[in-house]
Formats: sequence, C-alpha cells, structure tokens
Amino acid sequence: MLQDITLRVTPQDAGIPERLRRLGAAQAHMRPEDIRDLRIVRRSIDARQRQVMLNLTVRIASGDDARVSAPTRVIDYKHTTADSPRILIVGAGPAGLFAALKALEYGIRPLIFERGKDVDSRRKDMAAISRQGIVDPDSNYCFGEGGAGAYSDGKLFTRSKKRGNVDNVLHVLHNHGASEDILIDAHPHIGTDRLPGVIRAIRETILEHGGEVHFESRVDELLIEGNKVKGIRLAGGEEFAGPVVLATGHSARDVYRMLGRKGVKLEAKGLAIGVRLEHPQAVIDRVRYHSPQGRGKWLPAAEYSFVEQSDGRGVYSFCMCPGGVIVPAASAPGELVVNGMSNSSRSGRWANSGMVVEVLPGDFPEFATEGPFEMLALQEKLEKDFFRAAGNSLKAPAQRLTDFLSGKISSSLPETSYAPGIQSLPVHFLLPPFISKRLQDGLRKIGRKNRGFITAEATLIGLESRTSSPVRIPRSKETMCHVEIEGLYPAGEGAGYAGGIVSAAMDGEKCIEAFHEAMISQNEE
Repeated sequence: MLQDITLRVTPQDAGIPERLRRLGAAQAHMRPEDIRDLRIVRRSIDARQRQVMLNLTVRIASGDDARVSAPTRVIDYKHTTADSPRILIVGAGPAGLFAALKALEYGIRPLIFERGKDVDSRRKDMAAISRQGIVDPDSNYCFGEGGAGAYSDGKLFTRSKKRGNVDNVLHVLHNHGASEDILIDAHPHIGTDRLPGVIRAIRETILEHGGEVHFESRVDELLIEGNKVKGIRLAGGEEFAGPVVLATGHSARDVYRMLGRKGVKLEAKGLAIGVRLEHPQAVIDRVRYHSPQGRGKWLPAAEYSFVEQSDGRGVYSFCMCPGGVIVPAASAPGELVVNGMSNSSRSGRWANSGMVVEVLPGDFPEFATEGPFEMLALQEKLEKDFFRAAGNSLKAPAQRLTDFLSGKISSSLPETSYAPGIQSLPVHFLLPPFISKRLQDGLRKIGRKNRGFITAEATLIGLESRTSSPVRIPRSKETMCHVEIEGLYPAGEGAGYAGGIVSAAMDGEKCIEAFHEAMISQNEE
C-alpha cells in the first residue's frame, strides 16, 4: 500500500533516515519495520519561529508495495522533418527552449535563432567581462543559449497559480538532468554549475527530433506585410519564412527599437531599480534561523524574501542568491549592471540579492517624450551614469549598508564576491532621490523586523537594473498573438509577460499552444 502523510519535524529529524522512519510510522499508525520504503515528496522550511521546522509530505510503501517509485513524467516528443509545419523562435532562453519542446509535442518543427553562443562557449566571453572588462554585445550574461537564467542561481520558484504547468516545467527540467530535489522543494533551484548541462540536454532533444538551433544568428528584422509576419532576416542577410515566437529576453534593446521603427505597437512597462546587497552568508543564517550558531549541520544556507512599501512604491528583495556571488551583467560596452548567481550547493561565503524600488511610467517625467521607450531610456541612462561614476570601468560603486542609510561615503569596504572589484562611492547620491530615499526607508523597515540585518558587514553594490523588461509587446489574451500583427507571438520576459525561468518557460509553452490551436482552426476552414 502507498500512502502520503504530512510531518512537521526538526531539521535533525528530517536529516536522519531512521528518525524520519520512526516518525512516519507513528503518524501512519504502523510499526517502523512495516515500512518497506519511504520517500519525501514535498519539503518546505518554516523559519518563522525560533525553532526552525520542516514541513514534509512523505510517501510510504508497505504491504505488497516494495518501494516508492521515483517521480517521472514521460513526454512524447514527435519527430519532425522539413515537411512538418514549422515555427521560428527568436531567442534560446527559457521561453524559447520550452516553446521549442512544446512545438515538438505537437509535431511542429522549431527553428531557434539565438544571437549569442551555445551555453558552454559563453563561459569564455563572461570570463572576459570579469577579468578584462570586455563586453561582447551578443554573448554575455544576458545573451546566449539559456538566456539570462543560464548563469544565475537557477531559481524555479514562481507565484503562478497554474500549478499543473509549473509541474510540467519542473518535470521537463528533471528529465533533462536536474536533480529530483526540484520536484520536492517548495523553493526549488538548480544552480549555476548544473544548469548548463540541463540546457545542453534540452538542445539535444530538440535536434534529435528534427528541430534546428542556430547560434550567433542575430535577428535584425521582422518581415511584415500588412498586418502579418512573414518571417525574419538575420544580420547576415539570410531570410527564413514562417510565424514567429519572439522570445528575446528583457535586454534586447535593439529588438525593441527595430519593432518601433517598423511601427509595431509597444508599451512602456514598470520595472524595479536598485542595488545588489551582499552580506556574509553567516549573518543571514543567524538572522533567518534566529540562532547565534547560524544554520548548523542540518539546515541549508538561509534565504530571504522581503517586501515593504515606501511612499506609494514597493521596496523588495529580488533574485536572492544564498552562498552566491555577484557578477557583471552588462549587455553592451559602457554600461554597469550587476546580478547574482550561486551554485547548486550554495556553499559560498556570501549571500546577495537585488534590493530594488518599484518604478512606474510617469515617475520620471523627463523621459515621457520617449513614448514606449520611456522606462528603457531611464534604465539605460542610469547604467551609463554608474559606468561613468566608476571611472568608465566595471569596478562597481559600493557603500556599506550602514553608511548608505546614513548618507555618507564609506571609508573602507568589506571583502566582496564581485570579481571586477568595488570602489567606495556615494551610491545614495548616484541613485536618483526617487529611488534612493525609498530604498533607505524600505531597508530601515526590513531591519526593524529582522534584527542583525542592518550591519556594517553588508555592502550595497550598484547598479541592479535588469529586473524585468522595460517594454511590453501587447498581445491578445486569447490568441497570444500581437494585438495588431498576425503570426507574431511575443513570449517570456522580453515581451513583458514573465519574470523568471519557470514563468518564462510556461509563457513559451502557452504561445505554442495558441499557435497550434490557430493551425487547427485554419485547417478546419
């Protein structure tokens, strides 16, 4: 017999198999020796009280059932050929890759065009950013196979209510090499060290089933006739015909501007801007686990998620990376942008997260004349301002957290994980007052609720500005097509409809589902 039971246990009880077996047996009203197999199928940490607890769902096999099977979900990808219906996918991030996989489920042949390099070749270009300050505008932390998420923490948490689709994304990643833990943990993650292998395996699935993946193939133009997309033109002049899933990610500014030149309807979209806040991981462990000893032997590196309000705008943490590092994330020369990432073990000395302020269209009237590019222009200006303030380098402006709150330059700075280095500059002054004052207020509120969070050991490093797309490409809720252009399916973060690996992946899938429904309707006609 198989049965699921819920347990609330200490971290130590969860970490010792025999203890967990005894607790599971007691909850199931059986003897421990009657349990033939036991597997955790759901796990979350509750650190709200001083005694940290784990909430578990445990599946028990007893009687005629010898074992609990590993969670699997077989997905049928159909083999496609040159005669199959096809879809052009611009971008090989989560939205593009999952759109391609979903297309194969329907027997549609995906052709992916990625401006950057494959996930392994990107490493050299990213190393050049950290070591030499050289940014390749087509191959960096934002562009290349896997998109901006390929070299991040690989966080898979989403607040989407469509749990079925979330499960599908997680199973696809697991089928391609991600740990089984992502199917269990309430806040799953893969890790920078493991995610490239998963992405590589997804590409192999696409190729094995007749799809195509073209690297270093920047799309310079959409071919539009009347109100219909006819195909794409690459930077080298080669053209491909077909409907288009546009999944370029949140940093493809040249694509937005190309769409603007062609008269495609666009909208300015709110985003969030601020800094990366870096603490020693041991500090965060002590704060979050309410213990001077930190996480001890049985708990993982602590994480956090904070949301406050300040003068009508949200102030919140973003993309928190336990045991992680801060990386330079500019997508073109002359910009200073930082982001965070961490490996699967999350065993590094530091913790970091974006600490950002919500910014909406109209908050900076001086950019109103930019129309749909209003927020993009603000984002771009601030990134260039920080680069100039840093002496035209990637050595980032930084300030101790306590000094930022006091409005004074730091006389010294702590050690940092940020490889290009940091320099003491007045971050509170470099940020516009609209952002700086709200950020100071929000951080003080967070500090009052989390003793030990405000410390001189913490460092603010700027600029964190690529939290989401500054532009939305409007589309129909029913057809997923652009509101004016037939055959154009804006998808993922770059279209303004997602915020992270899982939500972008689901969005790519939904675009293909809509395209497939349109195909069926046309055939019936």
